[in-house]
Amino acid sequence: MIASVRGVVTAILHDSAVVEVGGVGMRVLCTPNTLAGLRTGAEARLATTLIVREDSLTLFGFADEDEKQLFELLLTANGVGPRIAQAVLAVHQPDVVRRALAGGEVAVLTAVPGIGKRGAEKMIVELKDKIGPVGLAGTGSAGLLNGAWQEQVRQGVLALGWTASQADQAVAAVAETIDGETPPVPVLLRQAIRLLGKTR
Repeated sequence: MIASVRGVVTAILHDSAVVEVGGVGMRVLCTPNTLAGLRTGAEARLATTLIVREDSLTLFGFADEDEKQLFELLLTANGVGPRIAQAVLAVHQPDVVRRALAGGEVAVLTAVPGIGKRGAEKMIVELKDKIGPVGLAGTGSAGLLNGAWQEQVRQGVLALGWTASQADQAVAAVAETIDGETPPVPVLLRQAIRLLGKTR
């Protein structure tokens, strides 16, 4: 099993990055948040999980071991495949997911595309006793996310190939649409990409 990869990032695509390891370019599927932290031409280390199927070998990459462990835990739930598990991490920080599973917060899980109410309820039943210690709500990552969304969205847009001025314009345009509570960063990033797509 490939537990991690370290090398120079040679390409960043909309859903993945190519990391050159020992002369071999490895395509690693990543969430927008993970991609936002990568730079073409710079060295990076990604924690990885290799998913083996009859017709494919797919490498999923994560910014840290915490995300990777949660991804692998989600895969143990019936009906949850790699794409759904990755979508959960694209929408929520790991601590948010753990609190939702521990507290039976169905609405948090159904905010993820591809997870319905019944699916969320099944995940909670199957995983709530496996997640281990959970941080207190309202501390740490949630506040960090809300306070730093502009820079995270900007970096995500830059990682996908737009210029700094385009990224700044997109962030400003997205900020004007926010009325009340700030949506999750992946939602804001998708909105920025849609806006930029109209100007290309």
